[in-house]
Amino acid sequence: MKNTLILLIIILTSNLATAQFVKNESINAQIGYGLSSPYTSVDEIVNDGFFLQGEYILSIASWVELRPYAGLILTNSNGKDLNDNPTDEKAESKAFLIGGKVRVRAPIPWVAPYVEIGIGASLGKFETFTAFTNIDKRGFIYHIPFSFGLELGRNNNVDLGLTYYIQPTVEQYAGAFALGISIPLKTNK
Repeated sequence: MKNTLILLIIILTSNLATAQFVKNESINAQIGYGLSSPYTSVDEIVNDGFFLQGEYILSIASWVELRPYAGLILTNSNGKDLNDNPTDEKAESKAFLIGGKVRVRAPIPWVAPYVEIGIGASLGKFETFTAFTNIDKRGFIYHIPFSFGLELGRNNNVDLGLTYYIQPTVEQYAGAFALGISIPLKTNK
């Protein structure tokens, strides 16, 4: 009984406390040119498509942010390699993305370079057909997001970058050249 009472008091008082380590909160919406490519390929292929992602940004300091995200990547093969020659190889992703990242950035107004890494999951259909690989998978797989780019503007609210999702289960990379806009929600001081 005593342990239950202590646990109940901790739960009730924790709801009254706010997370003081979070300085700012905002939402980032990104749209971009989606790409997918196999780990190994004879014909050097890259399939293209569409990328969309939303992030909830929790700024811990001026140089580090936590970023839970949800997104969508849709890529299709056009039957050609990078030199516009016909090929049977392809690496397609049609997936919903979810996960979390940590962004480290230089806190510079107007142009702030950044790099981020995290862990996440993809839910969808993945095809990787090359001379070395024959994978056709549906369902959940894990991915490792990795991004780099620039935050632009006085308040660094425009994001221009390259984002990649390393998908070891299906032996392919998915990613995008993306443009994003951040909208501030709350500032804790």
